[in-house]
Amino acid sequence: MIARDEFRTIAHNGIWKQNTSIVQILGLCPLLAVTTNAVNGIMLSLATILVMALSGFAIASLRNLIPHEIRIPVFILIVAALVTVVDLLFNANLHELYLVLGIFIPLIVTNCIVLARVEAFAAKNPPVQSIFDGIFMGTGMLWTLALLGGMRELLGGGTLFSGIDMVIPGLQPLQLLPENYPGFLLALLPPGAFILLGCMIAWKNWMDARAAERARLKPPEPVSTAGCH
Repeated sequence: MIARDEFRTIAHNGIWKQNTSIVQILGLCPLLAVTTNAVNGIMLSLATILVMALSGFAIASLRNLIPHEIRIPVFILIVAALVTVVDLLFNANLHELYLVLGIFIPLIVTNCIVLARVEAFAAKNPPVQSIFDGIFMGTGMLWTLALLGGMRELLGGGTLFSGIDMVIPGLQPLQLLPENYPGFLLALLPPGAFILLGCMIAWKNWMDARAAERARLKPPEPVSTAGCH
């Protein structure tokens, strides 16, 4: 079983402290190419979470059986098998979205986020911890891509959750800005994604600086003298 403090550390590292997109700056190819709307970013992130959790469990379970010299090819083989399963599931159940995401689902195999975590964490830790590490690292990617995709979609077309009907038939995107909104083309292009990503990184650094300043100014807790004579 995993201890509560260890669980909190893994969750905090994955979602915030070691966020793969705005701290480690990994996986920029899907980050810039897929996040033209929130739905694309969310669904690709969910696929990545599934692959990271399952590959972390598999590699952590087999880590003592894998020779160190060939660990990277074996890791890639395991990840590739799991990505193939996810790719086929998307093709069978979410075919329209599968066509939109295109090559970026198979490219999860070479996503440095996945390979970095199985090498840095799953290859050195037990299976349960590795599952949670994969889930929370993927969750950090999920909220980042969802937020970036939402901002680009809103600025670029005035809508939110465009393409949701490909996931849940019958649902329609939210029209948050007037229908005659001309759109801001830069937001939908890679340079706009770079600019918004830079703003997100600056926001996180500002939040971390504020938290560090509050911790520095926080008065120390009084030391209990109960039982002293």
